[in-house]
Amino acid sequence: MYGTVAAAVSVGGLPTESGEYVVSLDQVPRWSNADYRLSSQYENEDPSFSNPYFADPLTSYSGAGSSSNGMLSRFPVDQEINSKIYLWRGNPWNLEVDAVVNSTNENLDEAHSSPGLHATAGPGLAEECASLGGCRTGMAKVTNAYDLPARRVMHTVGPKYAVKYHTAAENALSHCYRSCLELLIENGLQSIATGCIYSEAKNYPREPAAHVAIRTVRRFLEKQKDKIKAVVFCTTTANDTEIYKRLLPLYFPRDKHEEEIAISKLPVDIGDENGETIIDERKIRIKPLPKKTIPKSPQALDDPPVSDVGLVRRNSTYLDSYLDPAFMSLIKDPDQRHREQWEKTAQSQSGFNCAKLLGFGDLGGPSLSAAEEYTLHSRYLAKANSLNLSEIAEMKIVYRGGVDSEGRPVMVVVGAHFLLRCLELEQFVLYVMKEFEPIIKKPYSIVYFHSAASLQLQPNLGWMRRLQQILGRKHQRNLHAIYVLHPTFHLKATVFALQLFVDNVVWKKVVYVDQLLQLFRYVPREQLTIPDFVFQHDLEVNGGKGLIVDPRTKYVYHRP
Repeated sequence: MYGTVAAAVSVGGLPTESGEYVVSLDQVPRWSNADYRLSSQYENEDPSFSNPYFADPLTSYSGAGSSSNGMLSRFPVDQEINSKIYLWRGNPWNLEVDAVVNSTNENLDEAHSSPGLHATAGPGLAEECASLGGCRTGMAKVTNAYDLPARRVMHTVGPKYAVKYHTAAENALSHCYRSCLELLIENGLQSIATGCIYSEAKNYPREPAAHVAIRTVRRFLEKQKDKIKAVVFCTTTANDTEIYKRLLPLYFPRDKHEEEIAISKLPVDIGDENGETIIDERKIRIKPLPKKTIPKSPQALDDPPVSDVGLVRRNSTYLDSYLDPAFMSLIKDPDQRHREQWEKTAQSQSGFNCAKLLGFGDLGGPSLSAAEEYTLHSRYLAKANSLNLSEIAEMKIVYRGGVDSEGRPVMVVVGAHFLLRCLELEQFVLYVMKEFEPIIKKPYSIVYFHSAASLQLQPNLGWMRRLQQILGRKHQRNLHAIYVLHPTFHLKATVFALQLFVDNVVWKKVVYVDQLLQLFRYVPREQLTIPDFVFQHDLEVNGGKGLIVDPRTKYVYHRP
Protein backbone atom coordinates (compact mmCIF):
# COMPACT_ATOMS: atom_id res chain seq x y z
CA MET A 1 0.00 0.00 0.00
CA TYR A 2 2.87 2.34 0.81
CA GLY A 3 5.34 2.45 -2.04
CA THR A 4 8.91 3.73 -2.15
CA VAL A 5 10.17 6.53 -4.34
CA ALA A 6 11.24 4.01 -6.94
CA ALA A 7 7.63 2.95 -7.26
CA ALA A 8 6.77 6.43 -8.51
CA VAL A 9 7.43 5.19 -12.04
CA SER A 10 4.42 2.92 -11.81
CA VAL A 11 2.13 5.68 -10.63
CA GLY A 12 3.16 8.28 -13.13
CA GLY A 13 5.80 10.24 -11.21
CA LEU A 14 7.84 12.76 -13.20
CA PRO A 15 11.67 12.59 -13.18
CA THR A 16 13.69 15.64 -12.12
CA GLU A 17 17.03 16.79 -13.58
CA SER A 18 18.88 14.67 -10.99
CA GLY A 19 16.99 11.52 -11.99
CA GLU A 20 14.76 11.46 -8.90
CA TYR A 21 11.04 10.99 -9.37
CA VAL A 22 8.53 13.57 -8.16
CA VAL A 23 5.38 12.22 -6.56
CA SER A 24 2.35 14.44 -6.24
CA LEU A 25 0.18 14.40 -3.14
CA ASP A 26 -2.67 12.80 -5.08
CA GLN A 27 -0.48 9.75 -5.68
CA VAL A 28 0.16 9.20 -1.95
CA PRO A 29 -2.52 7.11 -0.21
CA ARG A 30 -4.47 8.78 2.56
CA TRP A 31 -4.32 7.13 5.97
CA SER A 32 -8.13 7.05 6.11
CA ASN A 33 -8.18 5.03 2.84
CA ALA A 34 -5.46 2.56 3.83
CA ASP A 35 -6.52 -1.07 4.10
CA TYR A 36 -4.29 -1.73 7.11
CA ARG A 37 -6.27 -2.36 10.30
CA LEU A 38 -5.36 -2.51 13.98
CA SER A 39 -7.63 -5.38 15.00
CA SER A 40 -5.02 -8.13 15.20
CA GLN A 41 -1.77 -6.16 15.18
CA TYR A 42 -0.96 -6.41 18.86
CA GLU A 43 -1.59 -10.11 18.94
CA ASN A 44 0.37 -10.92 15.77
CA GLU A 45 3.38 -8.63 15.72
CA ASP A 46 5.73 -11.64 15.82
CA PRO A 47 4.93 -15.33 15.33
CA SER A 48 6.95 -16.07 18.45
CA PHE A 49 4.50 -14.08 20.52
CA SER A 50 1.14 -15.03 19.05
CA ASN A 51 -0.02 -16.31 22.44
CA PRO A 52 -2.21 -13.60 24.11
CA TYR A 53 -0.80 -14.77 27.46
CA PHE A 54 2.10 -12.39 26.90
CA ALA A 55 -0.09 -9.26 26.94
CA ASP A 56 1.01 -6.81 29.64
CA PRO A 57 -1.42 -7.41 32.54
CA LEU A 58 -0.82 -3.91 33.87
CA THR A 59 -1.71 -2.03 30.70
CA SER A 60 -4.20 -4.31 28.94
CA TYR A 61 -7.74 -4.94 29.97
CA SER A 62 -8.99 -8.43 30.62
CA GLY A 63 -10.53 -10.19 27.68
CA ALA A 64 -10.07 -8.89 24.20
CA GLY A 65 -8.35 -5.66 23.33
CA SER A 66 -11.53 -4.36 21.78
CA SER A 67 -13.24 -3.73 25.08
CA SER A 68 -13.22 -0.09 26.14
CA ASN A 69 -14.42 -0.97 29.64
CA GLY A 70 -16.69 2.08 29.60
CA MET A 71 -13.80 4.55 29.24
CA LEU A 72 -13.98 7.58 26.97
CA SER A 73 -11.48 7.78 24.14
CA ARG A 74 -8.86 10.49 24.44
CA PHE A 75 -8.46 10.46 20.64
CA PRO A 76 -11.95 9.93 19.19
CA VAL A 77 -12.64 9.19 15.54
CA ASP A 78 -12.45 12.37 13.43
CA GLN A 79 -12.76 11.65 9.72
CA GLU A 80 -11.96 15.24 8.75
CA ILE A 81 -8.60 15.06 10.56
CA ASN A 82 -7.91 11.54 9.27
CA SER A 83 -8.34 12.73 5.68
CA LYS A 84 -5.35 15.06 6.17
CA ILE A 85 -2.92 12.30 7.25
CA TYR A 86 -0.69 10.37 4.83
CA LEU A 87 1.97 7.69 5.37
CA TRP A 88 4.69 7.49 2.71
CA ARG A 89 7.70 5.17 2.37
CA GLY A 90 10.38 7.39 0.88
CA ASN A 91 12.21 10.70 1.24
CA PRO A 92 10.08 13.82 1.90
CA TRP A 93 11.86 15.91 -0.75
CA ASN A 94 10.56 13.68 -3.56
CA LEU A 95 7.01 14.78 -2.75
CA GLU A 96 5.30 17.72 -4.39
CA VAL A 97 4.05 19.46 -1.24
CA ASP A 98 4.25 23.01 0.09
CA ALA A 99 6.99 22.27 2.66
CA VAL A 100 9.34 19.49 3.71
CA VAL A 101 11.09 19.08 7.09
CA ASN A 102 14.86 18.78 7.44
CA SER A 103 16.22 17.31 10.69
CA THR A 104 19.57 19.03 11.31
CA ASN A 105 21.85 20.35 14.07
CA GLU A 106 22.07 23.77 15.72
CA ASN A 107 24.52 25.07 13.08
CA LEU A 108 22.28 23.92 10.19
CA ASP A 109 25.29 22.10 8.69
CA GLU A 110 24.90 20.20 5.46
CA ALA A 111 26.79 17.23 6.94
CA HIS A 112 24.27 16.86 9.78
CA SER A 113 21.13 17.38 7.70
CA SER A 114 18.77 14.69 6.42
CA PRO A 115 20.77 12.46 4.02
CA GLY A 116 20.37 13.44 0.39
CA LEU A 117 18.46 16.68 0.96
CA HIS A 118 21.21 19.16 0.04
CA ALA A 119 22.33 17.09 -2.94
CA THR A 120 18.79 17.20 -4.33
CA ALA A 121 18.11 20.87 -3.47
CA GLY A 122 21.39 22.22 -4.86
CA PRO A 123 24.08 24.53 -3.39
CA GLY A 124 21.72 27.45 -2.84
CA LEU A 125 20.14 25.73 0.18
CA ALA A 126 23.43 25.44 2.08
CA GLU A 127 24.25 29.10 1.38
CA GLU A 128 20.90 30.29 2.76
CA CYS A 129 21.23 28.03 5.82
CA ALA A 130 24.63 29.57 6.57
CA SER A 131 23.05 33.02 6.69
CA LEU A 132 20.36 32.10 9.27
CA GLY A 133 22.65 32.18 12.31
CA GLY A 134 21.83 28.67 13.50
CA CYS A 135 18.74 27.26 15.20
CA ARG A 136 18.03 26.22 18.79
CA THR A 137 16.96 22.70 19.79
CA GLY A 138 13.20 22.33 19.54
CA MET A 139 12.82 25.35 17.23
CA ALA A 140 12.49 25.62 13.43
CA LYS A 141 13.52 28.00 10.64
CA VAL A 142 12.30 28.23 7.05
CA THR A 143 14.21 28.60 3.76
CA ASN A 144 13.45 28.35 0.06
CA ALA A 145 13.40 24.85 -1.42
CA TYR A 146 15.51 25.65 -4.54
CA ASP A 147 15.59 22.54 -6.80
CA LEU A 148 13.15 20.53 -4.68
CA PRO A 149 9.56 20.06 -5.86
CA ALA A 150 8.43 21.63 -2.55
CA ARG A 151 8.13 25.39 -2.05
CA ARG A 152 9.84 25.69 1.36
CA VAL A 153 12.12 23.70 3.70
CA MET A 154 11.53 23.74 7.48
CA HIS A 155 14.82 23.16 9.33
CA THR A 156 14.44 21.88 12.90
CA VAL A 157 16.85 20.60 15.56
CA GLY A 158 15.88 17.43 17.43
CA PRO A 159 17.04 16.80 21.02
CA LYS A 160 19.69 14.43 22.30
CA TYR A 161 18.16 11.68 24.40
CA ALA A 162 19.14 10.53 27.88
CA VAL A 163 16.94 8.66 30.34
CA LYS A 164 17.81 11.20 33.03
CA TYR A 165 16.28 13.99 30.89
CA HIS A 166 13.49 11.92 29.32
CA THR A 167 10.76 14.53 29.89
CA ALA A 168 12.87 17.39 28.54
CA ALA A 169 13.72 15.38 25.41
CA GLU A 170 10.05 14.49 24.83
CA ASN A 171 8.94 18.10 25.10
CA ALA A 172 11.77 19.35 22.87
CA LEU A 173 10.88 16.78 20.20
CA SER A 174 7.20 17.71 20.45
CA HIS A 175 8.15 21.37 20.02
CA CYS A 176 10.09 20.50 16.84
CA TYR A 177 6.95 19.20 15.13
CA ARG A 178 4.76 21.99 16.49
CA SER A 179 7.23 24.70 15.39
CA CYS A 180 7.25 23.32 11.84
CA LEU A 181 3.46 23.27 11.71
CA GLU A 182 3.28 26.82 13.06
CA LEU A 183 5.76 28.03 10.42
CA LEU A 184 3.65 26.29 7.79
CA ILE A 185 0.61 28.37 8.72
CA GLU A 186 2.60 31.60 9.15
CA ASN A 187 3.92 31.28 5.59
CA GLY A 188 0.47 30.65 4.12
CA LEU A 189 1.23 27.02 3.25
CA GLN A 190 -1.10 24.06 3.63
CA SER A 191 0.76 20.76 3.12
CA ILE A 192 3.92 19.41 4.75
CA ALA A 193 5.99 16.21 4.57
CA THR A 194 8.16 15.24 7.54
CA GLY A 195 10.56 12.43 8.16
CA CYS A 196 11.49 11.10 11.60
CA ILE A 197 13.09 13.99 13.52
CA TYR A 198 15.74 11.97 15.30
CA SER A 199 19.02 10.30 14.46
CA GLU A 200 20.99 7.33 15.71
CA ALA A 201 23.71 9.71 16.93
CA LYS A 202 21.23 11.43 19.26
CA ASN A 203 20.13 8.10 20.75
CA TYR A 204 16.39 8.79 20.74
CA PRO A 205 14.40 5.51 20.90
CA ARG A 206 12.43 5.18 17.69
CA GLU A 207 9.06 4.04 18.99
CA PRO A 208 8.74 6.63 21.82
CA ALA A 209 9.77 9.28 19.28
CA ALA A 210 7.00 8.14 16.94
CA HIS A 211 4.46 8.41 19.79
CA VAL A 212 5.54 12.03 20.37
CA ALA A 213 5.40 12.89 16.66
CA ILE A 214 1.96 11.42 15.99
CA ARG A 215 0.24 12.76 19.13
CA THR A 216 1.71 16.27 18.59
CA VAL A 217 0.37 16.39 15.03
CA ARG A 218 -3.02 15.09 16.21
CA ARG A 219 -3.33 17.76 18.92
CA PHE A 220 -2.23 20.50 16.51
CA LEU A 221 -4.75 19.47 13.85
CA GLU A 222 -7.54 19.45 16.43
CA LYS A 223 -7.00 23.21 16.78
CA GLN A 224 -5.86 24.18 13.26
CA LYS A 225 -7.45 21.64 10.92
CA ASP A 226 -9.06 24.36 8.79
CA LYS A 227 -5.64 25.81 7.91
CA ILE A 228 -3.78 22.60 7.02
CA LYS A 229 -4.55 20.42 4.02
CA ALA A 230 -2.10 17.52 4.47
CA VAL A 231 0.55 16.12 6.81
CA VAL A 232 2.67 13.32 5.32
CA PHE A 233 4.67 11.07 7.66
CA CYS A 234 7.67 9.82 5.66
CA THR A 235 9.70 6.75 6.61
CA THR A 236 12.85 5.41 4.97
CA THR A 237 13.19 2.03 6.71
CA ALA A 238 10.89 -0.96 7.08
CA ASN A 239 11.21 -0.72 10.88
CA ASP A 240 9.98 2.87 10.98
CA THR A 241 7.17 2.08 8.56
CA GLU A 242 5.89 -0.76 10.74
CA ILE A 243 6.09 1.43 13.86
CA TYR A 244 3.97 4.15 12.23
CA LYS A 245 1.48 1.63 10.85
CA ARG A 246 1.05 0.26 14.36
CA LEU A 247 0.82 3.62 16.18
CA LEU A 248 -1.24 5.72 13.77
CA PRO A 249 -4.52 3.91 14.62
CA LEU A 250 -4.01 4.80 18.31
CA TYR A 251 -4.11 8.54 17.62
CA PHE A 252 -6.02 8.61 14.32
CA PRO A 253 -8.61 5.78 14.65
CA ARG A 254 -10.66 5.33 11.49
CA ASP A 255 -13.67 3.65 13.06
CA LYS A 256 -15.18 2.85 16.45
CA HIS A 257 -13.48 -0.54 16.57
CA GLU A 258 -10.01 1.02 16.30
CA GLU A 259 -11.02 3.69 18.80
CA GLU A 260 -12.03 1.07 21.38
CA ILE A 261 -8.78 -0.88 20.89
CA ALA A 262 -6.74 2.32 21.23
CA ILE A 263 -8.21 3.04 24.66
CA SER A 264 -6.37 0.09 26.17
CA LYS A 265 -3.23 0.37 24.02
CA LEU A 266 -2.35 4.05 24.46
CA PRO A 267 0.56 4.79 26.84
CA VAL A 268 -0.09 6.22 30.29
CA ASP A 269 1.33 9.65 29.45
CA ILE A 270 -0.24 11.08 26.28
CA GLY A 271 0.65 14.68 27.07
CA ASP A 272 -1.42 17.82 27.44
CA GLU A 273 -3.56 19.65 24.90
CA ASN A 274 -0.40 20.33 22.81
CA GLY A 275 0.98 16.79 23.11
CA GLU A 276 3.71 17.80 25.58
CA THR A 277 4.49 15.65 28.61
CA ILE A 278 2.65 16.68 31.77
CA ILE A 279 4.76 17.30 34.88
CA ASP A 280 2.47 17.16 37.90
CA GLU A 281 5.02 18.84 40.18
CA ARG A 282 5.03 21.95 37.96
CA LYS A 283 1.29 22.40 37.79
CA ILE A 284 -0.10 25.56 39.34
CA ARG A 285 -3.02 24.62 41.50
CA ILE A 286 -5.41 27.39 42.45
CA LYS A 287 -8.39 26.40 44.49
CA PRO A 288 -11.00 28.69 46.03
CA LEU A 289 -11.14 28.79 49.80
CA PRO A 290 -14.02 26.68 51.07
CA LYS A 291 -16.88 28.54 52.57
CA LYS A 292 -16.92 27.53 56.16
CA THR A 293 -19.18 28.91 58.87
CA ILE A 294 -17.75 28.84 62.36
CA PRO A 295 -20.48 29.11 65.02
CA LYS A 296 -19.89 31.85 67.53
CA SER A 297 -19.59 30.94 71.16
CA PRO A 298 -22.20 32.44 73.52
CA GLN A 299 -19.53 34.56 75.19
CA ALA A 300 -18.55 36.15 71.87
CA LEU A 301 -22.05 37.25 70.85
CA ASP A 302 -21.61 40.73 72.20
CA ASP A 303 -19.18 43.03 70.36
CA PRO A 304 -16.17 44.04 72.46
CA PRO A 305 -15.58 47.70 73.27
CA VAL A 306 -13.78 49.71 70.62
CA SER A 307 -10.77 50.21 72.89
CA ASP A 308 -10.35 46.43 73.30
CA VAL A 309 -10.61 45.43 69.61
CA GLY A 310 -6.82 45.30 69.16
CA LEU A 311 -6.50 42.95 72.14
CA VAL A 312 -8.95 40.35 70.90
CA ARG A 313 -7.15 37.22 69.56
CA ARG A 314 -8.50 35.72 66.36
CA ASN A 315 -9.80 32.19 66.75
CA SER A 316 -6.96 30.07 65.29
CA THR A 317 -9.20 27.12 64.40
CA TYR A 318 -10.55 29.09 61.45
CA LEU A 319 -7.10 29.49 59.86
CA ASP A 320 -5.96 25.98 60.81
CA SER A 321 -8.82 24.50 58.82
CA TYR A 322 -7.20 25.71 55.58
CA LEU A 323 -3.67 24.41 56.27
CA ASP A 324 -2.29 21.13 54.95
CA PRO A 325 -1.89 18.59 57.79
CA ALA A 326 1.47 17.48 56.40
CA PHE A 327 2.70 21.07 56.50
CA MET A 328 1.30 21.57 60.00
CA SER A 329 3.19 18.50 61.23
CA LEU A 330 6.44 20.11 60.06
CA ILE A 331 5.89 23.17 62.23
CA LYS A 332 4.87 21.32 65.36
CA ASP A 333 6.76 21.87 68.54
CA PRO A 334 9.93 19.66 68.45
CA ASP A 335 9.22 18.19 71.89
CA GLN A 336 5.73 17.22 70.77
CA ARG A 337 7.09 15.56 67.60
CA HIS A 338 9.64 13.57 69.59
CA ARG A 339 7.03 12.46 72.10
CA GLU A 340 4.70 11.28 69.31
CA GLN A 341 7.59 9.41 67.68
CA TRP A 342 8.46 7.63 70.93
CA GLU A 343 4.83 6.65 71.43
CA LYS A 344 4.66 5.21 67.89
CA THR A 345 7.84 3.22 68.42
CA ALA A 346 6.72 1.84 71.77
CA GLN A 347 3.32 0.88 70.36
CA SER A 348 4.79 -0.90 67.32
CA GLN A 349 7.39 -2.81 69.38
CA SER A 350 4.83 -3.98 71.92
CA GLY A 351 2.69 -5.61 69.23
CA PHE A 352 2.93 -9.18 67.89
CA ASN A 353 5.73 -9.26 65.28
CA CYS A 354 4.60 -12.09 62.99
CA ALA A 355 7.16 -11.29 60.26
CA LYS A 356 10.07 -11.67 62.68
CA LEU A 357 8.78 -15.05 63.89
CA LEU A 358 8.61 -16.25 60.27
CA GLY A 359 12.25 -15.24 59.72
CA PHE A 360 11.60 -12.24 57.46
CA GLY A 361 13.26 -9.67 59.76
CA ASP A 362 12.11 -7.05 62.23
CA LEU A 363 9.21 -4.94 60.93
CA GLY A 364 8.46 -3.39 64.30
CA GLY A 365 9.43 0.15 63.37
CA PRO A 366 6.77 2.85 63.37
CA SER A 367 4.99 3.94 60.21
CA LEU A 368 5.91 7.40 58.92
CA SER A 369 3.62 10.28 58.06
CA ALA A 370 3.87 12.07 54.71
CA ALA A 371 5.89 14.88 56.28
CA GLU A 372 8.27 12.44 57.99
CA GLU A 373 8.83 10.54 54.74
CA TYR A 374 9.53 13.80 52.91
CA THR A 375 12.09 14.83 55.54
CA LEU A 376 13.77 11.41 55.46
CA HIS A 377 13.85 11.41 51.64
CA SER A 378 15.35 14.90 51.48
CA ARG A 379 18.03 14.09 54.05
CA TYR A 380 19.18 10.94 52.27
CA LEU A 381 19.11 12.61 48.85
CA ALA A 382 21.25 15.51 50.05
CA LYS A 383 23.76 13.10 51.53
CA ALA A 384 23.80 10.94 48.38
CA ASN A 385 24.56 13.95 46.17
CA SER A 386 27.47 14.97 48.39
CA LEU A 387 29.30 11.60 48.30
CA ASN A 388 31.39 9.76 45.73
CA LEU A 389 29.59 6.44 45.22
CA SER A 390 31.60 5.19 42.25
CA GLU A 391 32.59 1.97 44.06
CA ILE A 392 28.91 1.00 44.40
CA ALA A 393 28.29 1.92 40.76
CA GLU A 394 31.11 -0.38 39.60
CA MET A 395 29.35 -3.36 41.21
CA LYS A 396 26.53 -3.00 38.62
CA ILE A 397 23.80 -3.93 41.09
CA VAL A 398 21.50 -1.12 39.98
CA TYR A 399 21.80 0.77 36.71
CA ARG A 400 19.59 2.54 34.21
CA GLY A 401 18.20 0.83 31.15
CA GLY A 402 16.34 2.40 28.26
CA VAL A 403 12.55 2.47 28.06
CA ASP A 404 9.89 -0.24 28.10
CA SER A 405 7.46 -1.00 25.28
CA GLU A 406 5.23 1.91 26.35
CA GLY A 407 8.08 4.44 26.62
CA ARG A 408 8.50 4.39 30.40
CA PRO A 409 12.08 4.64 31.77
CA VAL A 410 13.49 1.36 33.13
CA MET A 411 15.76 0.68 36.12
CA VAL A 412 17.66 -2.63 36.10
CA VAL A 413 18.54 -4.58 39.28
CA VAL A 414 20.89 -7.60 39.16
CA GLY A 415 20.31 -9.83 42.18
CA ALA A 416 23.47 -11.95 41.74
CA HIS A 417 25.64 -8.82 42.02
CA PHE A 418 24.15 -8.03 45.45
CA LEU A 419 26.98 -9.39 47.60
CA LEU A 420 25.71 -8.76 51.11
CA ARG A 421 28.99 -9.73 52.79
CA CYS A 422 31.00 -7.23 50.72
CA LEU A 423 28.47 -4.39 50.61
CA GLU A 424 27.94 -1.44 52.93
CA LEU A 425 24.15 -1.27 53.01
CA GLU A 426 23.99 2.39 54.00
CA GLN A 427 26.17 3.37 51.04
CA PHE A 428 24.05 1.20 48.77
CA VAL A 429 20.85 2.94 49.92
CA LEU A 430 22.41 6.32 49.11
CA TYR A 431 23.38 5.07 45.64
CA VAL A 432 19.86 3.76 45.01
CA MET A 433 18.48 7.16 46.02
CA LYS A 434 20.81 8.94 43.62
CA GLU A 435 19.96 6.65 40.69
CA PHE A 436 16.20 6.46 41.21
CA GLU A 437 15.53 10.15 41.94
CA PRO A 438 15.56 11.40 38.30
CA ILE A 439 13.05 8.81 37.07
CA ILE A 440 10.56 8.28 39.93
CA LYS A 441 8.95 11.64 39.23
CA LYS A 442 6.90 10.03 36.43
CA PRO A 443 5.78 6.47 35.55
CA TYR A 444 8.66 3.99 35.30
CA SER A 445 9.37 0.26 35.46
CA ILE A 446 11.91 -2.00 37.19
CA VAL A 447 13.52 -5.11 35.69
CA TYR A 448 14.97 -7.49 38.30
CA PHE A 449 17.28 -10.31 37.16
CA HIS A 450 16.98 -13.05 39.80
CA SER A 451 19.13 -15.37 37.69
CA ALA A 452 21.53 -17.26 40.02
CA ALA A 453 20.70 -14.77 42.80
CA SER A 454 19.42 -17.53 45.09
CA LEU A 455 23.06 -18.40 45.82
CA GLN A 456 23.60 -15.03 47.54
CA LEU A 457 22.40 -13.78 50.90
CA GLN A 458 19.60 -11.24 50.55
CA PRO A 459 18.53 -8.41 52.91
CA ASN A 460 15.51 -8.98 55.17
CA LEU A 461 12.10 -7.35 54.91
CA GLY A 462 12.89 -4.79 57.58
CA TRP A 463 15.64 -3.35 55.40
CA MET A 464 13.35 -3.40 52.35
CA ARG A 465 10.68 -1.53 54.30
CA ARG A 466 13.18 1.12 55.34
CA LEU A 467 14.42 1.54 51.75
CA GLN A 468 10.85 2.02 50.54
CA GLN A 469 10.22 4.70 53.18
CA ILE A 470 13.37 6.53 52.07
CA LEU A 471 12.38 6.44 48.39
CA GLY A 472 9.10 8.10 49.35
CA ARG A 473 5.55 8.06 48.05
CA LYS A 474 6.39 9.22 44.54
CA HIS A 475 8.13 5.87 44.04
CA GLN A 476 5.00 4.03 45.18
CA ARG A 477 2.66 6.12 43.03
CA ASN A 478 4.68 6.17 39.78
CA LEU A 479 6.03 2.62 39.73
CA HIS A 480 4.29 0.81 36.87
CA ALA A 481 5.65 -2.72 37.22
CA ILE A 482 8.49 -4.86 38.59
CA TYR A 483 9.38 -7.50 36.01
CA VAL A 484 11.12 -10.39 37.82
CA LEU A 485 13.11 -12.73 35.56
CA HIS A 486 13.73 -16.35 36.64
CA PRO A 487 11.84 -16.23 39.96
CA THR A 488 12.27 -19.04 42.49
CA PHE A 489 9.77 -20.40 44.99
CA HIS A 490 11.63 -18.66 47.84
CA LEU A 491 11.50 -15.32 46.02
CA LYS A 492 7.76 -15.66 45.40
CA ALA A 493 7.27 -16.41 49.11
CA THR A 494 9.30 -13.31 49.97
CA VAL A 495 7.24 -11.13 47.64
CA PHE A 496 4.07 -12.52 49.20
CA ALA A 497 5.45 -11.59 52.65
CA LEU A 498 6.25 -8.10 51.33
CA GLN A 499 2.64 -7.77 50.20
CA LEU A 500 1.41 -8.82 53.65
CA PHE A 501 3.79 -6.97 55.93
CA VAL A 502 5.38 -4.08 53.99
CA ASP A 503 3.29 -2.62 51.14
CA ASN A 504 0.32 -4.21 49.42
CA VAL A 505 0.30 -1.57 46.65
CA VAL A 506 3.90 -1.69 45.36
CA TRP A 507 4.47 -5.43 45.61
CA LYS A 508 1.19 -6.23 43.85
CA LYS A 509 2.88 -4.78 40.75
CA VAL A 510 5.32 -7.69 40.48
CA VAL A 511 5.12 -9.57 37.16
CA TYR A 512 6.94 -12.92 37.09
CA VAL A 513 8.77 -13.72 33.85
CA ASP A 514 10.21 -17.21 33.30
CA GLN A 515 12.02 -16.62 30.00
CA LEU A 516 14.04 -13.80 28.46
CA LEU A 517 11.74 -13.87 25.43
CA GLN A 518 8.79 -13.02 27.66
CA LEU A 519 10.77 -10.14 29.18
CA PHE A 520 11.50 -8.75 25.71
CA ARG A 521 7.76 -8.51 25.21
CA TYR A 522 7.59 -5.91 27.99
CA VAL A 523 11.01 -4.28 27.51
CA PRO A 524 12.64 -4.45 24.04
CA ARG A 525 16.01 -6.22 23.89
CA GLU A 526 17.85 -3.12 22.63
CA GLN A 527 16.74 -1.17 25.73
CA LEU A 528 18.52 -3.51 28.19
CA THR A 529 22.15 -4.22 29.11
CA ILE A 530 22.04 -7.86 30.21
CA PRO A 531 24.97 -9.68 31.88
CA ASP A 532 26.16 -12.80 30.01
CA PHE A 533 25.44 -15.11 32.93
CA VAL A 534 21.74 -14.22 32.64
CA PHE A 535 21.73 -15.62 29.09
CA GLN A 536 23.58 -18.69 30.33
CA HIS A 537 21.09 -19.18 33.16
CA ASP A 538 18.22 -18.83 30.72
CA LEU A 539 19.79 -21.53 28.52
CA GLU A 540 20.16 -23.85 31.50
CA VAL A 541 16.59 -23.33 32.67
CA ASN A 542 14.79 -23.03 29.32
CA GLY A 543 17.35 -24.50 26.90
CA GLY A 544 15.06 -27.22 25.67
CA LYS A 545 12.05 -24.96 25.21
CA GLY A 546 11.46 -23.25 21.90
CA LEU A 547 14.16 -20.64 21.30
CA ILE A 548 17.80 -20.06 22.27
CA VAL A 549 19.53 -16.78 23.10
CA ASP A 550 23.20 -16.53 22.08
CA PRO A 551 25.10 -14.84 24.96
CA ARG A 552 27.83 -13.57 22.63
CA THR A 553 25.90 -12.14 19.69
CA LYS A 554 22.69 -11.51 21.68
CA TYR A 555 20.64 -12.89 18.78
CA VAL A 556 17.47 -14.91 19.31
CA TYR A 557 16.92 -17.88 16.99
CA HIS A 558 14.92 -21.10 16.75
CA ARG A 559 16.47 -24.21 18.24
CA PRO A 560 17.33 -26.70 15.43
